[in-house]
Amino acid sequence: MVSTNDILETIKMIQEENLDIRTITMGISLLDCIDSDIDKACAKIYEKMMRAAQNHVKTGEEIEKRYGIPIINKRLSVTPIAMLAAAAKGSPVKFAKTLQRVAEGTGVNYIGGYSALVHKGFSAGDRELIASIPEALSETSNVCSSVNVGSTRAGINMDAVKLMGQVIMDSAKATAHDHCFGAAKIVVFCNAVEDNPFMAGAFHGVGEPDTVLNVGVSGPGVVRAALSKMPDADISEVAEVIKRTAFKITRMGQLVGTEASKLLGVPFGIVDLSLAPTPAVGDSVAHILEEIGLESCGAYGTTAALALLNDAVKKGGVMASSHVGGLSGAFIPVSEDAGMIDAVNRGSLGLEKLEAMTAVCSVGLDMVVVPGDTPVDIISGIIADEAAIGMVNSKTTAVRVIPAIGMKEGDTLEFGGLFGSGPVMNINRFDCSKFISRGGRIPAPLQSLKN
Repeated sequence: MVSTNDILETIKMIQEENLDIRTITMGISLLDCIDSDIDKACAKIYEKMMRAAQNHVKTGEEIEKRYGIPIINKRLSVTPIAMLAAAAKGSPVKFAKTLQRVAEGTGVNYIGGYSALVHKGFSAGDRELIASIPEALSETSNVCSSVNVGSTRAGINMDAVKLMGQVIMDSAKATAHDHCFGAAKIVVFCNAVEDNPFMAGAFHGVGEPDTVLNVGVSGPGVVRAALSKMPDADISEVAEVIKRTAFKITRMGQLVGTEASKLLGVPFGIVDLSLAPTPAVGDSVAHILEEIGLESCGAYGTTAALALLNDAVKKGGVMASSHVGGLSGAFIPVSEDAGMIDAVNRGSLGLEKLEAMTAVCSVGLDMVVVPGDTPVDIISGIIADEAAIGMVNSKTTAVRVIPAIGMKEGDTLEFGGLFGSGPVMNINRFDCSKFISRGGRIPAPLQSLKN
């Protein structure tokens, strides 16, 4: 039974504490659209996606009105396009342009899945798709790309790591006129998951149903508000409050996912528990860590506080939903989190501390802006380090780094909207090119032998 207090508390969370559903993402399999004729394949993709997603945005808006719950983004994800490119002759950019037409036709915010999975090596279509990413992202506005370069079971494909450093730089240059936004639409993963509803890394895994609906929730402001009411609590009590709050947030995500699934006639997949921050005041993961007791995010103790937060969010969320998946935990994107931006600007948070934090949170180095003259091999080195953390710890890690063309440390790259603004961060410029140029594959760690 839902009490009046529960209803009033939820209304307060929405109106005062930035609680929202960050995204409802429909995953659509394109395996039945594969064709050796790329034009026929594109026609099949457009027809299937328009049919499956024609009411996706409308349904989200209807749920918003019915329950008064903001749903910020309505998105689509598709089968990794490299799999279709393997069978078709012609430039994979045609697929990206088809996805853009679908985005415009359905009204969705973003489509993820211009992707390749190359953690153990390159199969047909992978290299061609990866090489086309800068062009594809510069010629589309709603298409996102991801490449999985490593896994705990396979190790790390260092040839792919090297390639992605160049792809990220080329994408930034190709969109230099548009705040280098192409690079912001690329995620490089280790241990990528098949049911991620968040962009830019979402793709529809081959183990998923033909269509499925996944939900991503957000509620950093709600967690911070709950903690602010108990300034003298001990750490165990802090964890308990976060768990209870995460439970309430996830229940709302479960409700929205179930309703959208019924209205669309699409199976409900998962609720992703990740606390996804925004540049809005009071909607910051960094501010939660500071509420726990840090003067500034990045101070000693930050990694421990983040580990506490991440664990408590998961424990509370799994009690609220039978289908938890995606990434689930706490995101730490720099440009999308007002508290992270402040921490970088005041000097308490740098890339090295961010890397340490990624060992205990969801994903990794996210929306990090680096100087435009950063050597490509250093970008590859950042990717390799982050992939190693994911590989050894059997968790998903990722890199979304944006070279700010023409900018230097201390400048600010403005994106606007949910992407916020990114302070250009200092980087370690010592050379790693010999390591990166060796190529090959870093062997899987011992913990991969679990059978």
